[in-house]
Amino acid sequence: MAADALLEVRDLRKSYAIAAGVIHRAKGDPSTAPGGTVGVDGVSFSLAPGETLGIVGESGCGKTTLARILLRLIEPDSGEMRFRGQDWRGARGADLRALRRRIQMVFQDPIASLNARMRVGTIVGEPLAIHEPGLSRAERTARTAQMLEAVGLGAEALDRYPHEFSGGQRQRIGIARALILRPELVVADEPVSALDVSIGAQILELLDRLRREFSLTLILISHSLPVVAQLATRVSVMQAGKFVESGTADQVLQAPQHPYTQALIAAVPEIPA
Repeated sequence: MAADALLEVRDLRKSYAIAAGVIHRAKGDPSTAPGGTVGVDGVSFSLAPGETLGIVGESGCGKTTLARILLRLIEPDSGEMRFRGQDWRGARGADLRALRRRIQMVFQDPIASLNARMRVGTIVGEPLAIHEPGLSRAERTARTAQMLEAVGLGAEALDRYPHEFSGGQRQRIGIARALILRPELVVADEPVSALDVSIGAQILELLDRLRREFSLTLILISHSLPVVAQLATRVSVMQAGKFVESGTADQVLQAPQHPYTQALIAAVPEIPA
């Protein structure tokens, strides 16, 4: 494995059994298409610090299952994951906790991903309470307010509830929560698909600015080629659990080689330069 890789993934596989014609899978997991059993089928890639990898494909191709595996929210059937050379897939106990804070996720649904009964300050500051219990309440509040400012929300958001914010603002809250521990890698799973186009564009601009400010490495997962084209330095195209084409953003989006990639691009009126 490459010595300079932030994240290295080799031959990840995840399948779902069929019993009596019914696919058994986690609730809400769209990654296994009807009639199929494979969620992720031999995915491999290497991610260097500072890169933005766009993973693009139609609904049901395995993108969300891959994202959940990368975050250790579900376990793969086989394969290897290493984060800065450490065994991320095999990490347990203190090693798992130490690595988990360095890899965070921005979820697709900014409503469902936030606890409606908790104030925003508690939601965003909760990772600090878990991973840095030695912080005083005042220190945790100060860092939470600072992160809310960084995503374009003021300290006045601390005592409010998620339902008091718009969809775009709720996604900013989710981003603040993901960044509060200053992770090295952020996985953004369809972060703008639930938002209006103009609001989604603002969230993408925010992610790009924060990537630079916090020296983040980003995995951007989307069904939309124009979304991926805005931020990605490299692109991997996913179909039926496999990466069918990978390369620099220019290579994949301007000179696609695989018929599936060509079909995706042909369906888009114009890919942003």
